[in-house]
Amino acid sequence: MHSVLLVVQVLIALAILNVWLLRRNQPSPWRGGSSANLREEFAVYGLGSAVMTVVGILKVTLAVALIVGVWRSELTQPAAFVLALFMLSAVAMHVRVSDPAKKSLPAATLLVLCVVVGWLSA
Repeated sequence: MHSVLLVVQVLIALAILNVWLLRRNQPSPWRGGSSANLREEFAVYGLGSAVMTVVGILKVTLAVALIVGVWRSELTQPAAFVLALFMLSAVAMHVRVSDPAKKSLPAATLLVLCVVVGWLSA
């Protein structure tokens, strides 16, 4: 079970890093509204570039903390739970702009996985 938890932990981190470092300027069917990149998506939610920058820095930092948590387990629970709050906020933003439920699926999935990792890493 511990190995599965570590794999999920790393997969969460890689998913976050993929969105924020590799695909930030690429379209995705999961983006809010009809946005083609992260900047446009945050604008759809009524959030400016300063908020996007802070959220991005925090999410990347938390993703790195999850990876480092493989060796320093005391980082895993706080990183997972804070990321869960970000994912809950992402789901709420999709609801706020009346996106189809399908667009919330990645954030909702990561929310559940973060809660499981946080809970089981205690």
